[in-house]
Amino acid sequence: MLQTILEMFVIVALGVGVRRIGLGGLPPEQLRRGITDVVFYVLLPALVLLTLWRAELGWSTFKISALAITGVLAALALSRLLCRLCALSRRKSAALMLAAAFPNVTYLGLPVLENTFGPQARSIAIQYDLFACTPLLLTLGILVAQRYGDRGPGGDMFTRLLKVPPLWAALIAVALNLAAVPVPAMLASVLDSLASAVVPLMLLALGMGLFWPARGQLEVVALANPVIIQLLLMPLLVFGGTALLGLEGWVRTAVVLEAAMPSMVIGIVLCDRYGLDSALYAMTVTVSTLLSLLTLPLWYQWASGGF
Repeated sequence: MLQTILEMFVIVALGVGVRRIGLGGLPPEQLRRGITDVVFYVLLPALVLLTLWRAELGWSTFKISALAITGVLAALALSRLLCRLCALSRRKSAALMLAAAFPNVTYLGLPVLENTFGPQARSIAIQYDLFACTPLLLTLGILVAQRYGDRGPGGDMFTRLLKVPPLWAALIAVALNLAAVPVPAMLASVLDSLASAVVPLMLLALGMGLFWPARGQLEVVALANPVIIQLLLMPLLVFGGTALLGLEGWVRTAVVLEAAMPSMVIGIVLCDRYGLDSALYAMTVTVSTLLSLLTLPLWYQWASGGF
């Protein structure tokens, strides 16, 4: 597991280097956004469609979604309580709440699971994200940002969900799966070719999204809130939930690892749009991602019964 994490973080580090040095004369953020757009609108939907079309869907799908929803809601509530106890500003509080509640289950979680357990683990990451985290982010997450922020558009939640191509791919794949429609060989080959590019580009984009804000000061007390919740408490809660719901073996380990992922990078977009503390959020993502290099192998050992 540690070797797998280290290998992936080499690609993440390459992304950090590209952000600092630049490439092709393009601004780093513009380059990163171009990569993530290709992944989000083309490659990831292909991977989602192929994976869920072939996956064995059943009660485990509901269990994975329930655990993910429980983890996000519990983390959001605990982070809000800690922010109130620390008397933090509304802008800081919302940024920390989002960072604590929404783990990077796709851009880091999917590569970790696939490299650790093989292609069969793709469906775990996809279900954890698209059947729980993404819908919650685009509904509850935006409600939090709107309530605590000082600017930003409203918009209909259902409309926002309709603009998520991987979610559409998931719904189509589930329908085809339940209808027992076989995957045409030629289509499967095309989708597999597109899907194979997802992991390296995700890791590269993740590295390009890590940065330390200019004049940013390390706020240890504030950062402890989301970092401890994301890397320790949320996976602990989900680990207990897997026992209650009867998830076992590599599936249990994969679900716990998803819960143990660091803060998601895309949250910085919400912070910018709704006037939250973007600098604090960026620090949280960077710190939690670096620390996950240590915590993820530990969670893997514990969840798989290695301790």
